[in-house]
Amino acid sequence: MLEEIWTEKYRPRLLKDVVGQEEITKRLESFVKNRTLPHCLFAGPAGVGKTTCALAIAHELFGQNWRSNFLELNASDERGIDTVRVKIKDFARTMPLAGMFKIVYLDEADSLTKDAQHALRRTMENYSAACRFILACNYSSRIILPIQSRTAVFRFSPLRQEDIAGFLKGIASAEGLAVDEAAYRSMVYLSEGDMRRAVNILQTAATMDGSITEEVVYAVTNRADPKEVLTMLEKSLAGDFKASRNQLLKLLYERGLAGEDIIKEIYSQTFSLNIEDEKKLAIIEKIGEYEFRLTEGSNPQIQLEALLAQITLVGKK
Repeated sequence: MLEEIWTEKYRPRLLKDVVGQEEITKRLESFVKNRTLPHCLFAGPAGVGKTTCALAIAHELFGQNWRSNFLELNASDERGIDTVRVKIKDFARTMPLAGMFKIVYLDEADSLTKDAQHALRRTMENYSAACRFILACNYSSRIILPIQSRTAVFRFSPLRQEDIAGFLKGIASAEGLAVDEAAYRSMVYLSEGDMRRAVNILQTAATMDGSITEEVVYAVTNRADPKEVLTMLEKSLAGDFKASRNQLLKLLYERGLAGEDIIKEIYSQTFSLNIEDEKKLAIIEKIGEYEFRLTEGSNPQIQLEALLAQITLVGKK
């Protein structure tokens, strides 16, 4: 078990230190400066700073007393109406110990049932004088319109590659880690704009002996190496089905990768192929068909070999 979670250790405590969401933090800083805050809806993908911004607001508004005035709940664990009627209402109805109001941060609010959301709407109305609500979700369309109309909506975007790389380099420098540039590029690529995932990859890779290289990153994440998948596709398109099949078997049984992970990387590398757009379209159509078969429970080896056979036929046209 890892001794410390770097995601928490290096989480920014101030809004100005949050990277990649400058327009959002600028708006939130104006609220903090005026010592006020509306009900907020933070919408966006995972690991882009929603929880960090909520905690930074609490730190800046309440200082050392932030824990007494901040309630964090995860709606995916407590998604029923009783949570809203009991736990949230009990916290919201008491006056804050310091400051003008308390903050309830409800993570993954799109997991709340419709009944719970309607109960939450009434709670937000009744206790707005003493409590502010910050709802975080991945899909704002799953939040009922009455709640959306009562909140200031902030839409978070996936983080830029340079922001993720810069943050990782800061952690590596503070921890005294030896990380090469190829490893940083692979961590940024695997994170897909998710800073939390990138930091967790770095921490996992740091448990290995020696410096952190690209090979180490792919080994600890158990993800398909893009170079290997691209080579497999190129061999298939060139008509060498046997060699591409051997590469596939290596990924499945030597690397122990899941079929879904391999087909996802095949899709990503299709755009890197030096072929006509018409052939890329034909390959993507086949990828969609075989990905559906995998999700339905079909045998991964048979389906992926069939996909490579289809790609080989596309290459011969």
